[in-house]
Amino acid sequence: MQVKQAVLAASVLAGGATAVDAGPDQISILLGSHHVGATRDFEEFNPGVIVTWKELLWQNRLDVGIGMFRNSYGDASVVATTAFPLVRNQIWGLDLFAALATYPGEGDQFSHSIGDVVPIAGLQARYRNVFVQAIPSGGNSVDATLTYGLTFALE
Repeated sequence: MQVKQAVLAASVLAGGATAVDAGPDQISILLGSHHVGATRDFEEFNPGVIVTWKELLWQNRLDVGIGMFRNSYGDASVVATTAFPLVRNQIWGLDLFAALATYPGEGDQFSHSIGDVVPIAGLQARYRNVFVQAIPSGGNSVDATLTYGLTFALE
């Protein structure tokens, strides 16, 4: 049921069925994370995939994506993402990003959540096909989380 809700939310964010039918522009492969200042053990191998429709909303400046990944608690998470480019060219980019992700049974581990849906926000940097995201603490057991992976255009 959570997957259906996330797909519906991403479809609405992406401008309805027409935008989704056009197909995504980018695929990102999440590889892992590092929990800065962690006071407990977390899984740091977090494979996942996110498809993104680039420059879709808000005067064609906001990227919208949807995907799934293995979260740091060892469960599957569904995520809907947005990114606002601060600086972007073919070689590198810097974006503000925000997301809503499901953390089944773990929502209470975060300072902000609606049940098991957790808001995430931070800064994303890209150099060629490599991306890194810096996410300030959203809970009481880490200072920040760094995630990383690879991004490829779907052209």
